[in-house]
Amino acid sequence: MKKSLNDNDKALRARVRLFGNLLGEVLKEQTGDHVFDTVETLRRGFIKLRTQHSPKLYAKLMTLVRSLDPATLNFVVRAYNLYFSLVNIAEENHMHQQRRKQVRRDSHLWQGSFNDTMHEFANQNMSPDDLQTLLNRLIYMPVFTAHPTEAKRRTVMDLQRKIFLICVEMDRPNASGVDRDHLLRQAKSVILSLLKTNGVRTTRPEVHDEIRLGLYYFSASIFDAVPQAYRHLERAVDTVFNEKNPQSPVTVPSLFRFGTWIGGDRDGNPHVTHEITRFAVCSATQTILQEYLDRLASLDRVLTHSSQLCPEINYDALGLHQDAADFDLSSVDRSVNEAFAEEPYRFKLHIIRQRLQHYLDYISAIQDKKVITLSALAYANKDSFLDDLYRIRDVLIATGDQLLADGEVKDLIRLAETFGWHLCKLDVRQESTRHSNTVADILKQLQPGTDYLALDETGRMALLTKLIGSSHKAIDMAALPAESAETLMVFKVKRELIDIISRDCFGTYVISMTHEASHVMEVMFLAVLAGLAGKRDAKWFCDIQISPLFETIEDLQQIEEVLSVLFENPVYRELLRVSGDLQEAMLGYSDSCKDGGSLASVWSLYNAQKRVLSITQKNGIECRLFHGRGGTVARGGGPTHESILSLPAGTVEGQIKFTEQGEVLSSKYSNTETAIYEITMGATGLMKASAHLVMGHKSAPAEHEQVVAELAAFGEKAYRELTDDTPFFFNYFFEATPVRELGLLNIGSRPASRKVGDLSKSSVRAIPWVFGWSQSRHTLPAWFGIGSALKAWRENHKDQPELLHTLFKDWPFFHSMLRNTQLSLTKGEMTIAHGYASLVADQAQAQPIYEAIRAEYFLAFDELLQVAKAESLVEIDEYIGMSMVRRNPYLDVLNHIQIVLLRRYRDESTSEDERQRWLPPLLRTVNAIAAGMRNTG
Repeated sequence: MKKSLNDNDKALRARVRLFGNLLGEVLKEQTGDHVFDTVETLRRGFIKLRTQHSPKLYAKLMTLVRSLDPATLNFVVRAYNLYFSLVNIAEENHMHQQRRKQVRRDSHLWQGSFNDTMHEFANQNMSPDDLQTLLNRLIYMPVFTAHPTEAKRRTVMDLQRKIFLICVEMDRPNASGVDRDHLLRQAKSVILSLLKTNGVRTTRPEVHDEIRLGLYYFSASIFDAVPQAYRHLERAVDTVFNEKNPQSPVTVPSLFRFGTWIGGDRDGNPHVTHEITRFAVCSATQTILQEYLDRLASLDRVLTHSSQLCPEINYDALGLHQDAADFDLSSVDRSVNEAFAEEPYRFKLHIIRQRLQHYLDYISAIQDKKVITLSALAYANKDSFLDDLYRIRDVLIATGDQLLADGEVKDLIRLAETFGWHLCKLDVRQESTRHSNTVADILKQLQPGTDYLALDETGRMALLTKLIGSSHKAIDMAALPAESAETLMVFKVKRELIDIISRDCFGTYVISMTHEASHVMEVMFLAVLAGLAGKRDAKWFCDIQISPLFETIEDLQQIEEVLSVLFENPVYRELLRVSGDLQEAMLGYSDSCKDGGSLASVWSLYNAQKRVLSITQKNGIECRLFHGRGGTVARGGGPTHESILSLPAGTVEGQIKFTEQGEVLSSKYSNTETAIYEITMGATGLMKASAHLVMGHKSAPAEHEQVVAELAAFGEKAYRELTDDTPFFFNYFFEATPVRELGLLNIGSRPASRKVGDLSKSSVRAIPWVFGWSQSRHTLPAWFGIGSALKAWRENHKDQPELLHTLFKDWPFFHSMLRNTQLSLTKGEMTIAHGYASLVADQAQAQPIYEAIRAEYFLAFDELLQVAKAESLVEIDEYIGMSMVRRNPYLDVLNHIQIVLLRRYRDESTSEDERQRWLPPLLRTVNAIAAGMRNTG
């Protein structure tokens, strides 16, 4: 096994070494011997320390670090940051090349590929009809979010994409001699550009910037990745199923959808206004319409058929005579462009482009706040656009041009079916108390004397039920407090944009901190006031889907009660029915983990999913679970395929929705090749988790679930003893991590803390909570309590010594839980964490906290190895383990530099000017460590 890993790793190590050498050359040429020698001395020194600790060498290296001036430190940190970026690219390309080798050999492809999944279904005796039924039920929807942890600039990502493409070229068999020298010069020139590009933003991004960055990934990779993913799926279905069943082949529907929170998530971000939401939706529509126009221009150079050479082309089937009439042309022969007179497909494409351009001009005018009328020549909706594309496809097939129909035409159809007019569904999110306050303010106009906030839950539900079914006078927006007026305006903008573009331009309205059923009914009442729901001609209608978000451990435990009250309410039940009878419920991974620790979080989420499914099935309602996963394990992250398979058996009903946050976006969607892989792995995870819809499923045995219930109780107890019951703990967190300095980085529009100066668990957001522990190498949120839990369970069940290992080996949920623990332990480093602990002013209180963390870390380490029957963490996940082994000496350098700079920046005995000198290199260490660990928050 190890030999195989080393063989596979050999090419990767060579590429990393090559990039390191090129970076060294650039560094020496651009900065001189001093910076280069400093970087090399620190690199070699900390590598030696990893091999054998030497107090003398360590002291020498720290003396060197402390002697460096701010300018030199800036260069040193930037060099290491760039090195990690190059390593990340090399690793990403290496994985891509490994997959390409399997495809070229025509061998059995990797687990999670479409090919492997179809073979798995066939081996399980799934019939073609069952597969068709399953595919027709699937909706796979990643949702992009903006959070204050993603540290990359778009300029930097463009340059990194160039490096990736150079890597791909280098791996071609004929890349040698002059060609290879040329590629090396190209790589070196891009490395030079990266070295001279400021990786740290000089100003804090606005929400507009975050919206544009989110849209960037579609143009960078997703528009090309989606059609390719469909083609790979079709090929796998054809190979495994259709070749044996050509009479009634399985067809692949368009099952991918995308969502976004960027421009819609206003919870805790005052910068996201209703105008921002309008900008986000219009920008998305402009992006996809422009993509269609570009692809139509490309088709114009492919479908150049001459009617003289191809008289069989049916003009009526293409709709050309109707087009001529619509555009007031006496005949097709007198087209706007005479060059198209005898080229029917090009004429059709010309008409399609004109119709699209009219609609794009209309959306652009709305974006620019100009009043214009939508041209009658514009498409009324995406279906009309698709109909024209289908006409071209069908005529091509009818005239023997199937090959052309299956090329760029099919790709464009796939894009249109997937992205429509809207590109991605924008979810709106707001915190529940904002709605309660808004309803209270509105009722002061509608029902003077009603003190809504004084009502209990029963009273609120009764009043809201009555209000939703009634008609109301117009609300005086000017008389409302600013926050309430803004809250209601969001609903009005939703109504406006749905009417202009499509209902698809919005996803769900997410209510964070949902504690009661009234929190959902409040949103429904505000929707009624904005014309999004209510009655028309005495019939109910509803153009809004509401997704309550359950975040804390307590909220997850109350999820069944909240949904039961809603489903038993006749008004809500009827509104749900007319909106499609689909109830989405969002589960918050981040806050539940921060609240009660990772074990209690995963177990509460596991049970919440089962309860949601039980109650929706009981009421005849379709259920979609929205998983609020973060980028890190402590926030529900981890490999998407494995994460989906670890969900409770039978709880995925064909649709899945999950957030893609922080650095996950750039790591998954910067390169088309990786985007195809990630989309594929997620989709096959969904297929396998939903296969029970046609084949049944086996639930986890009750005795296995009881094991995790006991572990969760032990783990939560240990976690709360540290985070809730240990005096000074949050002082330790704010002083022993760079979390306070996070607010100085220009990497997100959203504030990092709910309340300035509040040193409590409830105040700090989940993202900086994980960010701080990650940077300081504690990685505490993802594993604390697990060691104590495993040990306590073993001591209480000495008669079942093999059960934990059996669960790790055979139960995807349990395996995923402990594998994610391994990932976080691998990224933790207690020796480094001790250096951060030394930053705490009150060492008498800090050291016992550090010792408790350290003891639990090594307990978790030992217990995990025992359960997995492994000799090292690397054995559990060799790829991640070896990656961290490569990175650790370089991270050691950055962590030690950061500790020194934190101490200087926080030293209030020095002048403000002196402290500010150290801030730029300090902020650069944050970016560099994030790049090195491949996660922040």
